[in-house]
Amino acid sequence: MSRKPKLAPAAANAGHARGAQSRRLRIIAGRWRGRRWQFPTGEIRPTGDRVRETLFNWLQGKLAGRRCLDLYAGSGALGLEALSRGAAHCVFVDQDAQVIAGLGDVLREWGAGSELVELARSSAAQYLARPAQAFRLVFLDPPFGGDELARTSARLEAGGWLANDALIYLEHPRIAPLAGLPASWQMLRSGTAGAVGYDLYQRS
Repeated sequence: MSRKPKLAPAAANAGHARGAQSRRLRIIAGRWRGRRWQFPTGEIRPTGDRVRETLFNWLQGKLAGRRCLDLYAGSGALGLEALSRGAAHCVFVDQDAQVIAGLGDVLREWGAGSELVELARSSAAQYLARPAQAFRLVFLDPPFGGDELARTSARLEAGGWLANDALIYLEHPRIAPLAGLPASWQMLRSGTAGAVGYDLYQRS
């Protein structure tokens, strides 16, 4: 049976440091501008700085007072950036206990109380089976592959989770055309970055 070569302590520590650094993100603008946080290991594909900057340029002037839902929270980058830039409240949903615990630590460190945030350890489907509350901004960045976006979009629309003027952000594989979205969703903006496609819709 083959074994991986044993690293010297210095090399092992360097590798660990690089891994930790690759899991660090920063807030781009707003009250928490420049703050950095580290998200847990695992199958998390955070929205990068370039895409976040573009998205929040699209949202400029539209965030104040909005209640947000970050339905596949992962690193928390989208919901945290929204709160930093003036959103009134954000619910972070993820089925990974480590993700929810890590976000709780970050939010406590940054002084965000229950009036500003709610954390829910749940799958998207389980969360949307609850009694609905209407949100004015929803972030949808599920694991790539399958028809998760179409199924979740239908649940949001049918279940009363969206305010009349709700904005919905979608992230998806660039090569995969979006299908099955509600007819009442109108695309406002669209962009690509590498293998990722991202779009902003408004409910009308």
